[in-house]
Amino acid sequence: MDKMQVLSLLKQRLEQNSFTHKTLKWEEVSPLLNEQVINTLIQMEQSGGQIHLVNFNQRLLVVDMFKEAPSERVSVCYDYEARVGRKSAAPSSSALEEAMKMGALLVDEALYYHLQILTDFDLKTSTWLLTPEEVRKQGGALFGDKRYGRTFIYHNGADSYYRVRGFRTFIEL
Repeated sequence: MDKMQVLSLLKQRLEQNSFTHKTLKWEEVSPLLNEQVINTLIQMEQSGGQIHLVNFNQRLLVVDMFKEAPSERVSVCYDYEARVGRKSAAPSSSALEEAMKMGALLVDEALYYHLQILTDFDLKTSTWLLTPEEVRKQGGALFGDKRYGRTFIYHNGADSYYRVRGFRTFIEL
């Protein structure tokens, strides 16, 4: 994927999915897309992110809006510390490491709830969420999914990983 492809894709999704941003126009967005942002968007999209523009708390974000965690984004634990701390069968990477490689951030609890109001996702998979330090210091990490028509936030050991748990990222424009 190159610069023109990702810009075209983002513009197309902006025009076809106004439920994520209300009345946003491409002319307002395109000046905000510098080379660094575009490179991050390419990486987000190439790893299965299905990027969309989202208004949240008076901020303009580009967020991964995949319905279910793509295969490129699963079987990762929460962070580097959890990954290297495993005694056996460590995954090849972690959600935070992968987000950082892309130049993106992990979605947190508040943004996750907002996204789940916009559209249903993670009906069969789950997503690691940016975890408060007080939880992480105790070895835990948060993840979310949607079941029974409700959004749930849970905890798990940060070193756990599953083939149905991925991670969702965003950048702020």
